[in-house]
Amino acid sequence: MGIIVQKFGGTSVGTVEKIKNAAERVIEEKQRGNDVVVVVSAMGKTTDQLVKMANEISEYPSKREMDMLLSTGEQVTISLLSMALLEKGFEAVSYTGWQAGMMTESVHGNARILNIDTSRIERPLKEGKIVVVAGFQGITEDDEITTLGRGGSDTTAVALAAALKADKCDIYTDVTGVFTTDPRYIKNARKLETISYDEMLELAQLGASVLHPRAVEYAKNYSVPLEVRSSIEREPGTIIEEEVTMEENLVVRGLAFEDQITRVTINGLTNSLTGLSDVFKTLANHHINVDIIIQSFSDERTNLSFSIKSNDLKETIEVLEKNKSLFPYEEIETESGLAKVSIVGSGMVSNPGVAAEMFAILAEEGIQVKMVSTSEIKVSTVIEDGQMVNAVESLHKTFGLSHSSVRS
Repeated sequence: MGIIVQKFGGTSVGTVEKIKNAAERVIEEKQRGNDVVVVVSAMGKTTDQLVKMANEISEYPSKREMDMLLSTGEQVTISLLSMALLEKGFEAVSYTGWQAGMMTESVHGNARILNIDTSRIERPLKEGKIVVVAGFQGITEDDEITTLGRGGSDTTAVALAAALKADKCDIYTDVTGVFTTDPRYIKNARKLETISYDEMLELAQLGASVLHPRAVEYAKNYSVPLEVRSSIEREPGTIIEEEVTMEENLVVRGLAFEDQITRVTINGLTNSLTGLSDVFKTLANHHINVDIIIQSFSDERTNLSFSIKSNDLKETIEVLEKNKSLFPYEEIETESGLAKVSIVGSGMVSNPGVAAEMFAILAEEGIQVKMVSTSEIKVSTVIEDGQMVNAVESLHKTFGLSHSSVRS
């Protein structure tokens, strides 16, 4: 007997019938002789609906009150799933994030987990009960309710698996595993049998929505065995682990992409030893995530460009203007309507020329590259939004991801 943590996303619990189906998957695991902890998201589009109602009241609602509001979504799901399990004759108990001992930092809307007191969960597990926990939420040392950001239920599940020293964490979703790219856009995307933590972390950070980046980070740091699988289909999913065999010698293992990207350029930034750190430290203090960074120098001035999510643009401009005395500059330029397309693969470390091939493919399609960022296992490009799908289709085909051809 071991401990299995299961996580069901919003699409997997979007209706009462889907909640009953999730209950069947939980019962199957329980009948295998395991103790089961289940983490669930809010039903379907519940979070979006709550955000919409808040925005009808206030253009910029209080972040504290938004956490109070959004945390209610998961509470609906945990109670209904527990009822479904009880109705089937299996003892179950539901807990909110704070009841489950999920302690977080004091950041509303995007808090990080600091510690988990598992004692409240361990007691009913020892009694043979199934424990159902609300994902996406926690509490601060001052008893303030927080949320972990969109996709935070993944993080809750993996963090609980690590804290409980679970044998495995299964992420149930509406797809059968991790694909070479998003199958909703690219029809011949192929499911991967395995993928490394590092590759999955890059894909998640670069826009692949199947897993939250923090969840992958937790899994890697605490060596949590992770599997992404379908909540409907009874078939193996994708195993995420430390080391994987390079499947079919694929140098590129996956493509990630996301739209709603904006490039911000600060022109005429005063050259100083602390200029760059002052800019990015200030943005970080306001929890604005900066991605690709490019800088150019003249004798006395620096031009600095970086990419952000478009919905952070207004706050970014306000922060920069408010702190202009700290890092003087001449003007700010912005360009929206952009997208980021990235290739990822651990095989890129030992195969030079992959970036050059990527740029050549984009050039053949008449796609202009506006920004570039690289690491050992990924290359990211910023392009025009309207060319995103074409770029992904061309790269997916050329790098042999849609079939079993071998690339060397």
